This record gives sequence, structure tokens and C-alpha cells, in this order.
Amino acid sequence: MRKWLLPEYIEDVLPEPARRIEALRRGMLDLFALHGYQLVVPPMLEYVESLLTGTGHDLDLRTFKLVDQLSGRTLGVRADITPQVARIDAHLMNRKGVNRLCYAGSILHTLPAGLNRTREPLQIGAEIYGHAGIESDLEVQRLMLDALRLAGIGKLHLDIGHVAVFRTLVKKAAVGADVEAELFRAVQAKDVPALAKLARKLDRKTGAALEALPELSGGIEVLTRAKKLLPDDGEIKQALAQLRAIATSIHDTGAEICFDLGELRGLHYHSGVVFAVYVEGWSNAIALGGRYDEVGLAFGRARPATGFSMDLREIVAIAPAAESRTAILAPYLPADAALQRRIATLRKAGDAVIVDLPGHDKARDELGCSRRLALRNGKWIVEPL
Repeated sequence: MRKWLLPEYIEDVLPEPARRIEALRRGMLDLFALHGYQLVVPPMLEYVESLLTGTGHDLDLRTFKLVDQLSGRTLGVRADITPQVARIDAHLMNRKGVNRLCYAGSILHTLPAGLNRTREPLQIGAEIYGHAGIESDLEVQRLMLDALRLAGIGKLHLDIGHVAVFRTLVKKAAVGADVEAELFRAVQAKDVPALAKLARKLDRKTGAALEALPELSGGIEVLTRAKKLLPDDGEIKQALAQLRAIATSIHDTGAEICFDLGELRGLHYHSGVVFAVYVEGWSNAIALGGRYDEVGLAFGRARPATGFSMDLREIVAIAPAAESRTAILAPYLPADAALQRRIATLRKAGDAVIVDLPGHDKARDELGCSRRLALRNGKWIVEPL
């Protein structure tokens, strides 16, 4: 086996995509800061109980685990930063009011989350803690769309659901955990035959409502159909009202909005509105988010919360490449004070200046310079190379 080979779905990021990733990371964090989001940097490793508290079985399977030689306890390499930020809000900052936090850092998955996806995403996101209304859901959705537009991605498709609908129907059905898991898989996969078979074991109204969920996907008219097909239940009516209010409030974002009441991503993690962004030609969602009020409770301090996250590596792969400024080649003359001042001035203005070290004349093309500093009439000027 070649020693330089990397594990499957793990890869290096080379200079040009790395430059774009870093520029986008800075740009998005600056955008978040302008909206009042404060940056936090959680650790890569934590005790596994803390990483998985309140997150459900899926994250457990995606988390690498190892034994801490200092304490003997099991550590986890984070597979998602959101639970860590929830812990920071609950136990370290201890604020009573609204708390806006953001983050950017690598996470690690035992298996890739989808086709052509890395096991080491560079996750960036923003969260609001301490506010339970749809106003905070709307804020993070708008911020998410603004961040994607900052990356130059257009024609965004925003898919919105609400896990309370399925949860309420399952509660009405009064089924055991095994049947609930089967219903979840059938609805999430939109497996209509399997769902129909399971629904026959339930009371007629609840079974029919669950069978309808995979079909309740489309524009705002879906909410009208859902009102007719679903039980007259207070929690379901509230969920549909929230979705309608969101549709009314974000129609001006330019994103195409779709409602999907069969979308149950993160059922054991999210507690209300869930949303995802898709773009044409890309099968996976490029940004995910939702409300997860119950995570804070698991940390001993119940705090409503909503937020979103995305993978910067994936965003850069999708986004159009911005034209980068090429570097300026400078001769190696350390004793020339005028040249050194000129180089310093150019760098201060944002230009990359690469000093041409001696002995590498034949490899200058590898430096990527399109301009050079040349001495003309006693002055160092920039000219085409």
C-alpha cells in the first residue's frame, strides 16, 4: 500500500480551492457578524455523551469514538458542531435573552452523508437561542440565503417542512417504537406501498393522513390541501399556520419555495420547522436547518433554538469561480530599499508580491504571476510579465 494514499472520502484541498474556501469563510463570518452573530470555536474532541446528547441515533452512527488515555472515558470526534454550540449557550454563556452564535470548523463522519461527499466537511453555520417564534426561523432562513448568494449561487430552491405534523399523527396512532420507526422510514422515503400497508393497521383517519404526507409536496397550495386532508388538531393547525406565515414573509427573497410535509430529516433532533436549500444540477441539499428546541433541554437548560449549517467545501465546488488577482513577481534585491518599500506598499494595498528567489529561473511559471516589478527611469513600476 502506498503510504501517501488518503482514506476513502478524505482528500487534501489544493491552493486554489483552499483560497476560495478561506475567502468564503471570512466573507460569511463577516456577514454573520453584521447581523449580530458572535463567533465561537468549540473543540474537535469531547466526551461522547456531550456530543450525542439529544441528537438521536443517526449522529451516533456517524461519530468516530476513541478512548481518552487521561480519563479512560470515551471521546467522540465531532460529527456536527450544532450540539456543541447548544452546550456553550446552555452552560458557558448562560444568557437569559436572545443569543446569536456562529461557527466554522471541520467535522468528521464515519461514512459520507451522500454520493460524492467528503467525510471531512468544513461546516459553517449560525444559530439563534432563546426565541421560540417564527421570527427567528425567518431570520436564519434569510441569513442562510444571503450567505449562499454571497458565494455567487443563484436560483435557490428552499424546501420547508414541519416535523410536528408527523409527530402528532404518530402520537394519535398510539403505536410502539418499532411501528413508528417503520412509518418514519416509509414517509421519509415516500414509499407509498409500504406506507399503505402500515396504515391499514391504524384507525382510518390517522392512517389516511399518514398516507397523504408523501403527496403533500409543492407550492403554497399544499398547505390548503393539507388543511383538508389532515385531522383538525391544534398542533397540526399551528404547524400549517407557521408554514403559511413563513411563505408570506420570505416571498421576496427570490428563492423558489416548496413545502414538503413528508420531509422528516432529523426527526429525533428537530422539533418544528425544518428547511433545506437545493440548486439545479446538484442532488444533495447544500444547506440544512431547522428548529431544535429540545436539544437545550438535554443539556439541563431548556432554550428554544433555530439555525442552519452548510459545508464550505461543497459550496465552493458548486459556486462559480471568482476571478482571482494574480501575483506580482519581484526580483531578489534585499538591499534595495526603494524596492522593499514598493513591495510593502503593494502588499498593504492587497496585492500579492512574490519574491523571485535565486536559482529558480526555469520554474517561474509555477508561481502564477502575470505581472512583475521592473525598474524604469529610477522607479519600480508594475508591468505585464
